[in-house]
Formats: sequence, C-alpha cells, structure tokens
Amino acid sequence: MPFCALVGGRIFCMHGGLSPDLLNWDQLHISRPVDPPNRCLHTDLLWADPEPGVNGWAENTRGVSFVFGENVVHDFCARMDVDLIARGHQVVQDGYEFFADRKLVTIFSASSYCGEFDNNGAVMVVNRQLECAFEVLRSSRKMIKICSGRRKGQKR
Repeated sequence: MPFCALVGGRIFCMHGGLSPDLLNWDQLHISRPVDPPNRCLHTDLLWADPEPGVNGWAENTRGVSFVFGENVVHDFCARMDVDLIARGHQVVQDGYEFFADRKLVTIFSASSYCGEFDNNGAVMVVNRQLECAFEVLRSSRKMIKICSGRRKGQKR
C-alpha cells in the first residue's frame, strides 16, 4: 500500500497527517518496503495529528511525529493546490470530523473501537465530480458470534 494518494489531483489522503518536510509532490515517490526512522517525512505521513488551538507545529504527545494547527492545513492546501486532506488514525465520535474550515477530514472506520469507545465509524465516498459523502457505520454494543466454519451436523 502507498504512504499516501492524491485523488483527482484535489484530495490528498494519508493515514496520519502532514509533515513540515513535505514541500512538493516529487518527495512522495517512496519505494516500499521501508522502515522509516522516527524523524522523517514517512513517519509524519503515518502518525502526525491535527490539533485544535495549535499554531504551526508542536511535539505530539504520542511520542512520535508532530501535531499541527489549522494554519498549517490552510498553508499546505494553498501551496500544494489541493481542496481537501483526508486522513484516518484518530478515533472521532461521529466516524468523521472536519478541521480547519473543512479543509481536513479525519475518517475513522472502526465503530466501537476496541470495545472501549462508543464511536461511530465512517467511510468517505468520492464521486466522479470529487464530491464527498460519508457512510456512517453506527456503533453497536451487540456481541458478535464467531462460527468455527463447520455447519451443524457436519463431521470433522
């Protein structure tokens, strides 16, 4: 799987977030597999997080990469000529959550994450006109029965 993707030339997608080292698209020709060191562009694409109230860049409390503010998102979108940054990596209550005047969206698909959260999950659907819609996966506390693969009456 790639570290990131540019959908329709307008939506920049990654697992984590932005990097202060990302200055142009040519930097994203990343050969795989790679074991990125702690402080590099690859690590930021995997683990950086947006943070309300932060101006610029700050250390991430996760102990890896950075957190970044709304101004970073606006600057990045203008400099790289994209409309939206789509990312995962953080539990959000409704399955998706906007940041920086809807220039960044966090999409988290695992509802009831680890059985510890009461969050919904979501999937972003992008049509040919690059219009985005969200399918929300409602949280459920129902127990799921996992079958062994044998049907009733079947012999081993």
